[in-house]
Amino acid sequence: MRFYLDQHGCAKNQVDGEEIIVRLEDAGHVEVGTAAEADLIIVNSCGFIESAKKESIDAVLGYRGSLPGKRILLAGCMAQRYAKELALELPEADGIVGNADLSAVVLAAADLEAGGRPVIVPEAAASIGTVRRRRLLDWPGTAHVKITEGCSNNCTFCAIPLIRGRLRSRGLSEIVAEIADFVARGTREIVLVGQDLGSFGRDLAPPVAGPGRQLLPELLSAISALDGDFRIRVMYVHPDNFPLAILPLMQADRRLLPYFDLPFQHASPSILARMNRRGNQDKYLDLLATIRSALPDAMLRSTFLLGFPGETDADFEVLRDFQEKARLDWLGSFAYSREEGTGAAGMKGKVAARTVASRRAAIEEAQERITHERLQRFIGRELEVLVEEPLEEEDGGYSIGRAWMQAPEVDGLTVIRGVFAPGAMLKVRVLAVAGVDLDAEALDAGSPVPASSGQAFAASGRASKAP
Repeated sequence: MRFYLDQHGCAKNQVDGEEIIVRLEDAGHVEVGTAAEADLIIVNSCGFIESAKKESIDAVLGYRGSLPGKRILLAGCMAQRYAKELALELPEADGIVGNADLSAVVLAAADLEAGGRPVIVPEAAASIGTVRRRRLLDWPGTAHVKITEGCSNNCTFCAIPLIRGRLRSRGLSEIVAEIADFVARGTREIVLVGQDLGSFGRDLAPPVAGPGRQLLPELLSAISALDGDFRIRVMYVHPDNFPLAILPLMQADRRLLPYFDLPFQHASPSILARMNRRGNQDKYLDLLATIRSALPDAMLRSTFLLGFPGETDADFEVLRDFQEKARLDWLGSFAYSREEGTGAAGMKGKVAARTVASRRAAIEEAQERITHERLQRFIGRELEVLVEEPLEEEDGGYSIGRAWMQAPEVDGLTVIRGVFAPGAMLKVRVLAVAGVDLDAEALDAGSPVPASSGQAFAASGRASKAP
């Protein structure tokens, strides 16, 4: 069959989508570029919060309305969590297949091709990351590498353990081998992802690791031993599990980017305790100070969760105070979503939607100011920027890319005067800060990512990012 993948959700789900493509191709199916060309449309869903679930369902309904003759397979996190309910309540989907073992997608496709309506909720695969991904869904020059699956932190607001299970770490040598392969294929930036990279290795049996031992420093040390001109970005380290031993490694190797994604979620002691998180405002400010002392140029990203049950005006003021003191470079926010089966689902003290929206707007308005101020330090500096998208216009055009302090899809961008090849690594000089983006001029022409990387450029016309 010809299939089309409609990708939703986070970077971890994107890695799953890349594996789905490989598994279906190896089974004889052919990927096509549009849903209209396909016999089978796969919606790789997100199931983290209510808005994401609605987006995935709307995608299924949209395809059923616009392309009524196509087979539609709902895959991903939402399918894993709600397979039985969706099989009954979403007849527009011709099949449902979860993501605990992605080999099940091949079985579902075969069943659909034979005229069946598969509903598959697979058990967790024995290992993860065993498939070599040939085509990536990233911008040219970038690849995401998943080093863990699932999570054992048991935050009361989070459904991830219900969807992806408890923490499972990949073998260290296996991860390093995959990164070496991407580097050999011309990849310039590799983003390490998982639910909590600070817990990497804690589930592995002694003498490899074991309870309480963190292997992220050993992993970064092994990556640092690789040859090549590449950069490593570490995304999502639970602040209660931050391994300080990674700081000297980043001091010693510029390829290990001093970029930290620390999802604090809140700063009020009562809210953090109800979230089943061990930190507090003072501990988190001390952590930020320690990082900045070791790496003065460090970029710090976080997320805040607004409207958690019982959040009072006083709790919110504590969070705003933390925001001003922390001076985070990037910050995302999202509204609490009640998820059945989680520890917070039965908690009292629901916060009115209007109040949540007001608090979120206040956080985001303040953060735009803080981010703009924090970015001023880069004016006049020379940086290396990975070009993602050239846009030709009558005035000569410009290119959009990312410097080391800008993570894919979530942070601001660097706008470069002139049209350059996607995947090129350019040296630029920063001229100004425009909102949350950098305005820069190129100092060289760079060089494009090799065609063998398996990445294809497609114009998106995207706008500037919010912090």
